[in-house]
Order: sequence, then C-alpha cells, then structure tokens
Amino acid sequence: MAGIKEIRTRIDSVEQTLKITNAMYLISSSKLRKARQQLNNVQPYFLKITSTISDILHHSDEIEHIYFDKRADVAEHKVGFIVITGDKGLAGAYNHNVLRLAEECLSKAAHPTLFLIGQMGRSYFAERDIPIDGEFMYTAQDPTISRARDIADTFIRLFRERELDEVYVVYTEMVTPMRLEPRVQKLLPLDADAFPWEPRPNEAGPYRQTVTYVPSADQVLYHLAPGYVKGALFGALVESFCSEQNARMTAMDSSTNNAREMLKELSLRYNRARQAAITQEITEIVGGSQGQAASLPPCRQQKPARVVRFLADGTRA
Repeated sequence: MAGIKEIRTRIDSVEQTLKITNAMYLISSSKLRKARQQLNNVQPYFLKITSTISDILHHSDEIEHIYFDKRADVAEHKVGFIVITGDKGLAGAYNHNVLRLAEECLSKAAHPTLFLIGQMGRSYFAERDIPIDGEFMYTAQDPTISRARDIADTFIRLFRERELDEVYVVYTEMVTPMRLEPRVQKLLPLDADAFPWEPRPNEAGPYRQTVTYVPSADQVLYHLAPGYVKGALFGALVESFCSEQNARMTAMDSSTNNAREMLKELSLRYNRARQAAITQEITEIVGGSQGQAASLPPCRQQKPARVVRFLADGTRA
C-alpha cells in the first residue's frame, strides 16, 4: 500500500485536475451558446438569399451563369478541399473523425488541393508529409462572418480564374448534442438542385406574382451567389465550432466524473492508511511499554498494592 504522503499528493493532484476540467466544461458551454446565437442572428439573411436565388432559377429563363458552370470541357477537374478542425485537443474524437473523412476525400480526387482551418489539421497532415496548399490561421476558435467572407472571397477568385474547378468544405455537423457527424459540402460550382422552389404562403396554384430584377436576373444572381457561398462557409465554420465545444463539454464532463470517483477511492485508501498507521503506532507504544517493564530488575519492579481492611468501628482487621 502506498504511503500517506504519496496518497495525499495524489489527492491534491486529482483535485487540481478536477478544477481544470470543470472550468473547461463551463467555458465550452459559454462558447457554444455564443456561437449558436451568432448563427441564429445572421441566418434570416442567408435564408433570404437562398430563396431569392431559388426564385430566379425557377421563374426566369434558363440562365447560364459562371457560378453554376460545371465545366464539362475540363478533362481533369482541380478539386479544392477546405478541412475545418480545431486548434486544440481534449475534444474526444472530434478532430480524428473529420480528418479521417478528409483523407478519404483526398484519396478519391485526381488532382486535390488542400486548404486547412485549424492547427490540429495542420499538425496531422504535416506529420504525414501531405502537401498543404493554404492555411487560414486563428479562424477555428473565433468564426465570424467577416472571416468567412474573406475565406469565401479567396475561393471565389480561384474558381473564377479556373485555378479550381470544384470546391468542397469538410466539417463536422452537430446533428444532436449526442451525435456529431463529419460531412462534405459542395461550395462551388453551385447546383440548381440545391435551390428547390417552395410556393409562398397564401399562394395557390401556379406562380402568379411577377418579379422584375434590375438590371437583369443574371446580374442579380452575380451578386447573390457569392453571398450564398459565404453563408454556407460561415455555417460550416459555426457548426464545426459548436461541434468542437460540444465534444469538449462531453469529454470534460466525463473527466470530471472520473476525477470525483478517483477522489472517493483515494480518500478511502487515505483513511485506511491513516488507520493502519495509528494502529501500528499504538501497538508499538504498548509493546514498548511492556518490554520496558519486563526489562526492569526485580527490586525495582512494582509490587502489588497491599490491601488493608478495616472493621465497621474503624479498627484494622
């Protein structure tokens, strides 16, 4: 059995770890709520962009637009993958799952181009000597609409200049608090099937409302499509961030519970060690006193007390 000092040191260490894991749980919970609120604030704007693009595609003449160009004339498509991971660990299998999916996507593409958001992805691919074509620093831990706009502008430019023929984003979606799924979403070129038309409320029968786009539907689409790409990328960034925080909350909650169980076991061992030490000390004291009494010479040994009896009248018996 370990000594009392070692057990006490171990208890102090576990208590400090428990404080850290509990603090990390609370911090992740706060970040998760903040990110969800930020996404909810901008979601109506991007939903309106989506509905407007859907309206243009389904109620205007057939439009051949650069952002919908499938580039069938290109024999070998140059495919760009944006992989979103976290900047830190301690989040369970969050980073591992999305990186494994990214590797599968890279292996299937003939001419892949890798772009990374997050330090964990950078370390992972660098260790495996997989070439990294671009990095976006300090974005995974603070996804904002301005950063999403800057990143989207970069890939829109690469797509328009034909340096990339397809752009995909690999991220993690938080389906439920207990279910996180890595996904692949196509950003460019846009697919008309991704914009289904839904009739407006209080509108029965065929499409009746006449909408005029000035100067033209093509020009309006030219300005709206980049906004849709930015919104899709921002949604992927926030979903990944929320998934990371949720995974870290789960991991830290499990670690905190394990630390509490460990403290119970260590406290029991500590009390048993103290009890054994106290019992041993008492045994040593008793044994020492008995041995000291037995070692005294007979003349110095204590004689039994003499019992003197008296009668009722006070005289000695």
